[in-house]
Amino acid sequence: MAFRDHLDSVPRVSDEISCIHGILEHSNAVEHAPFVATSILEAPSHSVAANILSRDRLCAVLGINPGELIDILGEAMDNRSDPSIVENGPVFDCKQSAPMLTKLPIPWHYPNDRGRYMSASIVIAEYGGQRNVSFHRQFVRDDGHVVARLVPRHLRTMVDTARNAGEEIPIAIVNGADPVVLLAAAMSFNEAIDELTVASSLHEKFYGRPLELVKLPNGIVVPADSEYAMSAFITCDDDLEAPYVDITGTLDDERMEPVFRITEIYHRKNPIFHALIPALSEHITLMGLPRAPTIKSAVSEVVECHDVHMTVGGCGWLSSVISITPKNPDDGKKAIHAAFNGHKSMKMVTVVNQDIDVANSARVEWALMTRWQPDVDTVILSKQKGSSLDPSRGDDGLTAKIGYDATLDPNSDPGPFTSVL
Repeated sequence: MAFRDHLDSVPRVSDEISCIHGILEHSNAVEHAPFVATSILEAPSHSVAANILSRDRLCAVLGINPGELIDILGEAMDNRSDPSIVENGPVFDCKQSAPMLTKLPIPWHYPNDRGRYMSASIVIAEYGGQRNVSFHRQFVRDDGHVVARLVPRHLRTMVDTARNAGEEIPIAIVNGADPVVLLAAAMSFNEAIDELTVASSLHEKFYGRPLELVKLPNGIVVPADSEYAMSAFITCDDDLEAPYVDITGTLDDERMEPVFRITEIYHRKNPIFHALIPALSEHITLMGLPRAPTIKSAVSEVVECHDVHMTVGGCGWLSSVISITPKNPDDGKKAIHAAFNGHKSMKMVTVVNQDIDVANSARVEWALMTRWQPDVDTVILSKQKGSSLDPSRGDDGLTAKIGYDATLDPNSDPGPFTSVL
């Protein structure tokens, strides 16, 4: 399937909408329901899709529940498969004669942002015999360049290595890829893993065939049915990036970040640009949901783990609730430490028994109030490496972390702790 195949039931909006704040304004007006805007002031013949991939809608389209998706993502990580390289694909239907990013429907959502940003576009990079696929917000500096925020993960390491050698890195910028590709791109690993092999495994699971890729002029492969694909290079130059309203709904800091040079832009006929609005449910789903399998995997090494939920209040990134079946009195605390190792950006973990719905905040609080004692069931870690998205972190980037063990002692009588409601 392609990105546009997930949009059949999404309402179309024919009123003319501007890329400059208009997408967010319309989203506010429809209470952030999914929509496709078909008349974009700055980009005639292009459409914009927003609020498409919330967790519930994504799972409904794929025909599974959130718990199943976590397990399927985990299986794809462990059972990767090779994509299929094909000669041509719909993404090559049209080509800009010269890169003109300002003629694309790239939005400027929040007035506080630096300008127009690609927030749902993924970067596919190859360097030193390794391939990396990941999300990086990209500020449109001019028609042929973007400035991208690179956090210290795999691609940042690639860039640092290349710059030490005075080399540029060939990349592709892809917008409007199938959701399984986006989920794979949002995953993070402790080792160098080609996320396209995870995406292909997911593609086979849901659609019954490998992911098909086509090659851009700079040698980088991209999903053949993507809405947009840009052939580009990460240069040795930096420029200012941000302010930018990120997943927490707060402004991220202004920094000097790498400049990407765009050389060719391809897109499908009547293309649909995926305009993710930061800090809303789609952002939380794509950024947070792929972290759940790595947390579950880490916790499963120390105790039986059933489910992981990245909380809305934690912006889908900084907080999770985990259900386990403890066999020993200290299994809850072991699960807390394992969870922090599984997702090092987290600041808070709550561990509950399997009878608690991890996605129901009221039931989680009930478990805390009836099964947790603050002085003995709380883990506090000081001077920990924190997330750059946490505005309360110290100037040195360090933070404190907290874990709540709201599980029952396996040696206790569960009767007094069991809800009859």
